[in-house]
Amino acid sequence: MPLLRLLFKFLPWILILLAGYFLWSSFKSYFDKPEEKKEPEVVVNFNTVLTSVEDLGRMELVRYNFKDVVEYEKTVSRFIPNSKLVLIVSGEAVGCVDFAKITQADIQFQGDTLVQVALPAPEICYYKVDHSKSKVFSKENTYFQDAELVEEGYKYAEQNVKKAALNSGILRQTTVNAEKILKPMLEEITGRRVVLVPQRRIQNPKLPPRR
Repeated sequence: MPLLRLLFKFLPWILILLAGYFLWSSFKSYFDKPEEKKEPEVVVNFNTVLTSVEDLGRMELVRYNFKDVVEYEKTVSRFIPNSKLVLIVSGEAVGCVDFAKITQADIQFQGDTLVQVALPAPEICYYKVDHSKSKVFSKENTYFQDAELVEEGYKYAEQNVKKAALNSGILRQTTVNAEKILKPMLEEITGRRVVLVPQRRIQNPKLPPRR
């Protein structure tokens, strides 16, 4: 009986404590301040740009295809007629820019809105004769040296492919295409206006040979 009376005596306090805990659990989320979400800070510097450009490596920017008739003549002796070959040649030359040649000094940030990048000179990546689309049209006075003369004729034709590409302005077109392709790419990376200029390297003068 005494124990029962004691329980009845403390029962209101127990109920109040339980009700208070329930209310606190239900409404505590309203009193907690939500954490502020911080936007990630993006820092663009020349290292970022340099890495992005270096990843491009040697980028092929233009391809010229050629089809030509090449005459190859070889002097054998003054006593016998020259050997002659006529080749119908298909070839190609590819212009590129080697972005791996860009250094930190070639990237200049100017204020918060402009970045200047000095590009290496355009170059011909490769040039070749497509033998699957080329053939020997005629041969004269080969003197049983057909295979050797044909090989020499194709090497001569390959040099003509390079010469024709240079005469057709492949390097100029490579520079134009680099401006079209690389500039928007770098502007997307940096969020700034990009100006492309040619690299300028100071070369030491060649010393005369010692006597």
